[in-house]
Amino acid sequence: MRQPLNQSRPGPLAGLLVADFSRVLAGPYCTMLLADLGADVIKVESPAGDDTRRWVPPVTKDGVSTYFLGINRNKRSVVLDLRDGTDLGRARELARRADIFVQNFKPGGLAKYGLDYESVRAANEAIIYASISGFGSGGGKDLPGYDLMVQAMSGLMSLTGDPDGPPYRAGISLFDVMAGLHTTIAILAALQHRTLTGAGQHLESSLLASAMSGMVNQTSAYVTGGVVPFRMGNSHPSLFPYEPLPTADKELIVTAGNDAQFRKLCEVIGAPELAADPRFASSGDRTANRDELRPLLVERLAARTSAEWFTDLIAAGVPCGPINTVDAGVEFATGIGLEPVVTAGQGEKARPAVRHPVTFSATPASYPLPPPALDEHGDQIRGWLSAPPAPLPPVPGAGQAGAGRADAGQAGAAR
Repeated sequence: MRQPLNQSRPGPLAGLLVADFSRVLAGPYCTMLLADLGADVIKVESPAGDDTRRWVPPVTKDGVSTYFLGINRNKRSVVLDLRDGTDLGRARELARRADIFVQNFKPGGLAKYGLDYESVRAANEAIIYASISGFGSGGGKDLPGYDLMVQAMSGLMSLTGDPDGPPYRAGISLFDVMAGLHTTIAILAALQHRTLTGAGQHLESSLLASAMSGMVNQTSAYVTGGVVPFRMGNSHPSLFPYEPLPTADKELIVTAGNDAQFRKLCEVIGAPELAADPRFASSGDRTANRDELRPLLVERLAARTSAEWFTDLIAAGVPCGPINTVDAGVEFATGIGLEPVVTAGQGEKARPAVRHPVTFSATPASYPLPPPALDEHGDQIRGWLSAPPAPLPPVPGAGQAGAGRADAGQAGAAR
């Protein structure tokens, strides 16, 4: 019967062991979300460590990359040099004991180490093995998987920026994050399949596939309508008003997404006649005649500040909002009770972190471990891998966990 690596983590994924052979963003973001929900994640790093440990600035007061900290809490770090025979044996043993294996090497890159899906599956039939790449394992397998490349090659950059200006990247590594989320969803689906059948499987995700799905209405415009979208600045191709509009002091996002919201907007700004104007009566009319409607709205919004309009429009049920800096965004989320900042770990090593995005009424996320230093748990994990399977010491302060999987036989070979 399988013995959970750590029986003191709370959460719906308690008792599951994740072998995390990923680095940079998509994979580590995925495994952090799993770790928040109770999975035991062992982060395997090369002697050089995850690339993002060196992606600076910004850094914390003690010189640690904030990029790395943002996606690596609740994990234990071990350095395993796959070119070393002893370490490679430990890596294979970790894969044999794991429930989930996550990696973002170039397609085929782990085959020479015997850590590809077929090799791992031969020793662990129930493994859920997730491969993340930039462009898939087919014709794009040799392309390096950087988010900026995918933003360019997917068409996203052609949609971002002013109509008469250059294309721009998004302000975050958007498709890395999407691929991490999509992979997390796939892993949870595969876990349910394993619960029902006892069988593991190989999951393949890519940044480009996530881009095709995540660009939703824009890719759909071409696939279903033959329309090639184009750059429109902050305007929306199908809605107006749905963009920043100037007020007496600064711009305010106004998103009147349906006819009722537009009528309320017109009432609040003192121009109810605009809602009755045939040029603006329906959503399609407003979109077609946006160049005529925009100056009429701007003229009235110029009478008051963005904060004043925000208060009155929200009270009337018109979606709108200020354009905040990141610090103001965190403060706003705090002010409305979302509590976006949590503490990962305890004592001197504790660090602030961004809360897991989902609230669970019965099985909340927890944050017992701060992001690890390189090889921080190396001695502990190497010792565990060299001995017969047994639980590691519990995570300090993690509280009491629910039981792990009851039917360990479904996991294939004993761990």
